[in-house]
Amino acid sequence: MYLTTVLGNLLIILLIRLDSRLHTPMYFFLSQLALSDISLSSIIVPKMLMNMQTQQQSIHYVGCISQMYFFILFGCLDNFLLAVMAYDRYVAICQPLHYTTVMRQELCISLIAGSWFFSCIHALLHTLLLVQLSFCADNTIPHFFCDITVLLKLSSILGSYIRIGTTVLRIPSTKGLFKAFSTCGSHLFVVSLYYGTLAGVYFFSTSWDFSDKDIISSVMYTVVTPMLNPFIYSLRNKDIKQALEIFVKRANF
Repeated sequence: MYLTTVLGNLLIILLIRLDSRLHTPMYFFLSQLALSDISLSSIIVPKMLMNMQTQQQSIHYVGCISQMYFFILFGCLDNFLLAVMAYDRYVAICQPLHYTTVMRQELCISLIAGSWFFSCIHALLHTLLLVQLSFCADNTIPHFFCDITVLLKLSSILGSYIRIGTTVLRIPSTKGLFKAFSTCGSHLFVVSLYYGTLAGVYFFSTSWDFSDKDIISSVMYTVVTPMLNPFIYSLRNKDIKQALEIFVKRANF
């Protein structure tokens, strides 16, 4: 699953990089999400696999703090990128005639730079506050990585999805409705999977102790979702398929 995550997302980044037809805001944001997914899995899964192989389930304090920092960084970055992609789809569906003027290159770069900046600040703030706490000599984390129970605020992106939904439902023709859903359907599925499992861990958990249910939910958004993203965004995407065919033909040549 980890190899599929890394190779699948790297392939998405490579195709977007090589094919000029994919040099659009939507695919620019998708390449950033793929990079974030690779990073998010890479700070958790290799250590988890090593623990499973050696049966020595331990981590140094510095390693735990570092893992938590980067987990918060890329987890927060995923949230920002999904919000940015929601805004991009909102403009494409609700304001199609103004799309090229609104989603100009300067704005796209600013959105990505802002996402990285605020994610770094967010992760640094939590880490600096955490290291001020005192820890006992014997500590056991009932989880497979160093997590921090942060309630995620979804309100920042819900507005975009509500506007998208109301605009799509007002489309009179069936063909237009299908085209609109095909444009944002993959993104909405990823968002539902990502935030659904997060809600299961952070909102509906009955206690501070992680149960098997919470760990399974954590696996979903830290391992499974990053692995599925390349398939969800590419299997039904004509542009990605064409880019992959060109890439394979060039490689064979």
